[in-house]
Amino acid sequence: MIKRVSEELLERLKRNFPVIAVTGPRQSGKTTLCRSFFKDKAYVSFENPDVLERVTDDPRGFLASHAEGAILDEVQRRPQILSYLQQIVDEDPTPGRFVLTGSQQFGLMSGITQTLAGRVGTLELLPFSHAELNENREPGDLDSVMFQGLYPPIHDRGLEPSLWYANYTRTYVERDVRQLTNVRDLAVFQRFVRLCAGRIGQLVNYSDLASDCGITYNTAKSWLSVLQASYLLFLLQPHHKSFNKRIIKTPKLYFYDTGLACWLLNVQSSGQLNTHAIRGHLFESWAISELVKKRFNQGLPTNLYFWQDRARNEVDVIYEDGNRLYPIEIKSGSTFRGDFLKGLHRWTKLAGESSGPPCLIYGGDESFIQKGTRVMPWYEVEGALEPKPGSEEQE
Repeated sequence: MIKRVSEELLERLKRNFPVIAVTGPRQSGKTTLCRSFFKDKAYVSFENPDVLERVTDDPRGFLASHAEGAILDEVQRRPQILSYLQQIVDEDPTPGRFVLTGSQQFGLMSGITQTLAGRVGTLELLPFSHAELNENREPGDLDSVMFQGLYPPIHDRGLEPSLWYANYTRTYVERDVRQLTNVRDLAVFQRFVRLCAGRIGQLVNYSDLASDCGITYNTAKSWLSVLQASYLLFLLQPHHKSFNKRIIKTPKLYFYDTGLACWLLNVQSSGQLNTHAIRGHLFESWAISELVKKRFNQGLPTNLYFWQDRARNEVDVIYEDGNRLYPIEIKSGSTFRGDFLKGLHRWTKLAGESSGPPCLIYGGDESFIQKGTRVMPWYEVEGALEPKPGSEEQE
């Protein structure tokens, strides 16, 4: 089993909260992590029809049979149990007693917010980070990494990405979508998901999505929320601070896993990525999702934004740390070029003293300092969130 960085966060949560909630996309390793970390706890899956019947008929009796605590898997299928759980942990708030998992933000987190506020510590577990998967290995080939994606089953069991993603998407659409929203035509929803993949790294335009898919504006907005709730994609918000009063206020769309995005885009092999029209956007999505994983694994809010003005000057990521704003640019090219730094330098001048040292993540293999900017290879992407002095500047 590949060790997950988030175990350190689980240990802290275990010492401080009577209930621990682990949420994230299906097949991200939630159950494996919890059963390995909490070896002494009983495991109960709410996917089991017999368990659902017991919980529905006698929730108090069900919880009484697990008075010492338990791992309750996919608990969003019976969120009513959370109200009964609240009473139990109020009477006995022993830390680390119950562990809840769920693959839908709406079902699990909305119930927790209403009934278990202040009693629960939360971990959002995404697929492997590149650092987790390659801790003691060579970094590999960038196109292969993006094509395969980082879902655990592909790497734990050596599965063929295209076959696995096809089944994953079908299962997701047939099960999760029906639970989250009333979709009459699943084929139309599947087309909507593919259209979203085609817009990776772009500003969200609900009207265009709706028109291209043949649905209403409100439906497009609702379906995009479903994809967010299922951890398939996320919206990167624009940074609110305006330096020239003409900033863009629309979010950008990214996927948590580029392997899934590649399958949705009908990319058949890693070799096709090298000349693919949106390879740059895919790499941007890959890098930002790696930054998101690092923050989630530490139990921290992302604090990640982008910045763009109406003259199309932009910075891919603004990392907010206290009063400092750290600009990060992402370029897929494997050979460094001086013009990679133009956007960063323009932004640091606008931001003035509020700007921290800029950083560039690119598709190459060298790490150096160029004109005050840290230049980092793609496989060291997490280091962009650890501002520190670099090596001597190269001109």
